[in-house]
Amino acid sequence: MAKKLYVGNLSYNTTEDGLRNLFGSYGTVASAKIIFDRETGNSKGFGFIEMSTDEEAAKAIAETNGHEFEGRQLRVNEAMDKPRRDRPSGGGYGSNW
Repeated sequence: MAKKLYVGNLSYNTTEDGLRNLFGSYGTVASAKIIFDRETGNSKGFGFIEMSTDEEAAKAIAETNGHEFEGRQLRVNEAMDKPRRDRPSGGGYGSNW
């Protein structure tokens, strides 16, 4: 079963291919995703990697957490599921007017 990892403190120039290549040396990368700001389109400086097995994920964390990559010291750990916030229903902005 795939294990999702959080990768923080990324350079704003890091690409998903760059992440895939870095983590690929520790096992099979099922997916690589960098998070971008919706309004500006700029990287938010973090992303997620999915490794194929728990063992590969553990090795990747051990080898890359604190590792310098593209001039930044990476922060890598197991991703935690963040509960989604419910958005209020209604007419959006100004619906109380």
